[in-house]
Amino acid sequence: MFGLDLTFLSWDIISKFVIKGFIFSIELTVISTIGGIILGTVLALMRLSGTKLLTVPATIYVNGMRSVPLVMVILWFYLLMPSWFFAMIPGGSNNRAEISAIITFVAFEAAYFSEIMRAGIQSIARGQVHAGQALGMTYAQNMRL
Repeated sequence: MFGLDLTFLSWDIISKFVIKGFIFSIELTVISTIGGIILGTVLALMRLSGTKLLTVPATIYVNGMRSVPLVMVILWFYLLMPSWFFAMIPGGSNNRAEISAIITFVAFEAAYFSEIMRAGIQSIARGQVHAGQALGMTYAQNMRL
């Protein structure tokens, strides 16, 4: 009717990009969640350690990441990471956007998971901790209970 060429909208062309994007989204979600939980647990334990050498850097990191919008963090990691960093990773220079996305989401989610872990550990009532110690439980057993 208007002489538009809509051949680029064929399902054969679009489907491979949609499927590739869907698979990457699932991979990004799984990797960033697992990495965020691991790094977040380490950060939470650092914040609860009581040692200023560990508490201060962890607090600065967590509060800094939580106070900055995600879009800004994405731009930081994509634009400010040096090229030699991507060259060290096998195939990294070809997948700069994907590697930046993974690093960004792991770093961003770690700050939030850190607060979740820290709050969970601190929510255990002091009386429960003392009761567990009176029963002869170790710290790890007390946390599991």
